[in-house]
Amino acid sequence: MTKLLVVDDVPLFRAGLISALKDAGFDVVGEADTAEGAVAEAEMLLPDLVLLDILMPGLSGIEVVEKISAVAPATHVVLLTGSESEEDMLASLKAGARGYVVKDTPFPQLVESIAAVADGGAAISPVMAGKLFDVCRQLLRHQELLQARKPTLTGREIEVLQLVARGMTSREIGEELYISENTVKNHIRNILDKLGLHSRNEAVLYAVRENLISIG
Repeated sequence: MTKLLVVDDVPLFRAGLISALKDAGFDVVGEADTAEGAVAEAEMLLPDLVLLDILMPGLSGIEVVEKISAVAPATHVVLLTGSESEEDMLASLKAGARGYVVKDTPFPQLVESIAAVADGGAAISPVMAGKLFDVCRQLLRHQELLQARKPTLTGREIEVLQLVARGMTSREIGEELYISENTVKNHIRNILDKLGLHSRNEAVLYAVRENLISIG
């Protein structure tokens, strides 16, 4: 049986939820009505899963998620909340929550969500899943825009940077590539202009970070 800890500061809601969960076959091993109590109970009981309201007296639910993850790393946390804010959802997921379920979710769906998380999965209410997809779509579009704006170095400029990374002077690079020293300097100037950088070392670091060249 999945061991649950139920955390909510509204006594009537908490009692009703615990009763329904027990009837559904879950082992409710504890309850708490404060953020601090939730962390203490989680550390002592080490439940499989914590059902946690995001709006708690004292610490925020998101802070509680972080603290429970620290004291009971194997315990999964599902936010059971009235908040449909995408900011709250993203913050809770970042903190380590494995689920975000709104309180008007039908009880059978809540049971399915708990079971999914207990089996190692995740659970998000449909209304919040839509918002999560919207956020992901915006991030992907933003990434595409950044990629499109990323400066492109020519093959020759990458060759020059690879030799700069080996510590070679402009004269030595020219001899290696059979071009004049001034041409090498022009290449380096163009590289710095394209990248908006000020030194050879900065250009080399950029090229390594972007996997354009290798060192060693």
